[in-house]
Amino acid sequence: MSAREEILAAVRGALREADRTEAPVPRGYRTVTPPDVVDLFAERVVDYRAALTRCTPAELPGAVRQALGPARKVVVPAGFPIDVPGAVVAGASAGSGDAADLDTFEAVVTTATLGIATTGTLVLDHGPGQGRRALSLVPDVHVCVLREDRIVPGVPQAVAALDPARPQTWISGPSATSDIELTRVEGVHGPRTLHVIVVAS
Repeated sequence: MSAREEILAAVRGALREADRTEAPVPRGYRTVTPPDVVDLFAERVVDYRAALTRCTPAELPGAVRQALGPARKVVVPAGFPIDVPGAVVAGASAGSGDAADLDTFEAVVTTATLGIATTGTLVLDHGPGQGRRALSLVPDVHVCVLREDRIVPGVPQAVAALDPARPQTWISGPSATSDIELTRVEGVHGPRTLHVIVVAS
């Protein structure tokens, strides 16, 4: 008998009298709805060290301008719902094409398809107002606009609502990583600054 056969025989022997009844797994979390998904989403976004602004539709242009801070070279995707003065529409002119070009922009402003309350996550499916994936990953500042009625309680509800045939980018806070000493470094693989603007429905 080889060592492999000996080990497998020992395992089979140990399992021979084992209880093989399938253990029930609680799945109640799939249907639990927080009392206020918008407040929970806002709380979790801040937990992830992103900046947060809540505003009305009328206040949105001013909120975007304030979120951009000193950034002057700004790109927006085609289909973004409001005018951002001075911003370049991606694909509409030279300088907003490949990653090297995008790296010359200080900030990008997009919308998101969904927000997930329990994780503070933004989901982009790269439709109108969101642009292709590189657009939200290369500039150092990402300002993302999300309507309150696009916030769902949890990941199961988000997965059910999303189109699996579309590309998706899930964003929880600014890009960050930690080294072996757990020193947090932001902006390594994406925007160093994430500012989420939640717009009242």
